[in-house]
Amino acid sequence: MSIQRVGLLTAGGLAPCLSSAIGALIESYSQIAPDVEIICYRSGYKGLLLGDSFVVTPTVREKAAVLHQHGGSPIGNSRVKLTNVDDCVARGLVREGQDPLQVAAEQLQTDHVDVLHTIGGDDTNTTAADLAAYLAKHDYSLTVVGLPKTIDNDVVPIKQSLGAWTAAEQGARFFENVVAEHNANPRMLIVHEVMGRNCGWLTAATADKYRQRLNALDFLPETGLSRERKEIHGVYIPEMHFDLEQEASRLRSIMDEIDCVNIFISEGAGVDTIVQEMESRGEDVPRDAFGHYKLDAVNPGKWFGKQFAEMIGAEKTLIQKSGYYSRAARANEEDIELIKRCATKAVHCALAGDGGVIGEDEDQGNELRAIEFERIKGGKPFDTNTPWFNELLIGIHQPKGSVVEVEHA
Repeated sequence: MSIQRVGLLTAGGLAPCLSSAIGALIESYSQIAPDVEIICYRSGYKGLLLGDSFVVTPTVREKAAVLHQHGGSPIGNSRVKLTNVDDCVARGLVREGQDPLQVAAEQLQTDHVDVLHTIGGDDTNTTAADLAAYLAKHDYSLTVVGLPKTIDNDVVPIKQSLGAWTAAEQGARFFENVVAEHNANPRMLIVHEVMGRNCGWLTAATADKYRQRLNALDFLPETGLSRERKEIHGVYIPEMHFDLEQEASRLRSIMDEIDCVNIFISEGAGVDTIVQEMESRGEDVPRDAFGHYKLDAVNPGKWFGKQFAEMIGAEKTLIQKSGYYSRAARANEEDIELIKRCATKAVHCALAGDGGVIGEDEDQGNELRAIEFERIKGGKPFDTNTPWFNELLIGIHQPKGSVVEVEHA
């Protein structure tokens, strides 16, 4: 396929891969197809709808490696669902009566874009799927090639999403400092809320990375500096269902023994229960453009903190969220290697006219390929039978028996 110009956009929340993914795509095109012009849309699909873009200059191409040194997305993100017409109209992205998909498609034609690279999570790529389907239906000659960004690592059927490894590492670093707050007050309950709406992978992986960091430290128990006080005492994720009173009894024993308790909670854990409680009180729980409950309004960390604090006799409760700290980090070396492999594959697929989301396809032997858009969806559950997770539960003395039910999608 002969292509003259490609467009890039990043969308959704941040993840520690966006800046690096932009850099890797620019580097890959410069090496594989240097004559192809690259433009970037500012602020994701918002920029596409408004025609707000800029051309990647020769200087940027020459210095694209700089983007691997930074987190965030230099070209900007937004949360826009092209099929949510009312939201697009309300935000001034299209006029009343316009179809956002048509506006986006016509803008791509106006900009003479042959390939659009979307870098984002399941919402971004399902939106890309909607756009690709619209383009195909209306005979627009354009290929959409996505890259999977989500720190939840919950995109079906992709083995590993870009940025997730870094997010786990950064969340562990965050808690390494926060945990020392147990020195500030007797009977302290520290709740570490980790991002993850439907999937507990990031919470589990962050806990595992944190314990690896503990393994590298020395302790001096005679002074009160013991591993037990810095240990994780409970991990709670959406895929686990447990008896609250049973867990509180276990944690109460720990509090009585070492004067503190530290727990990791996924931001999606218990959301249905909390929403039911809020709505039973007549409260309206807001949703975003994609129909998801806004988790800052639901606040699972606060709910769990309140429930456990009363039951374990905590004198003070500290709730800390590592999400914004970890998701804006620069990609680590492990992620950069994956990002570069995916970007190279994305360019080859673009040149071949092979649309889809680039990732290791779990349904096809983890082959790195352009996965068909219709197979992409969010909410992939974390497998709680994963050996390293079971080793984690054993290491923190959280009984497997506390899990009443494990649900698999």
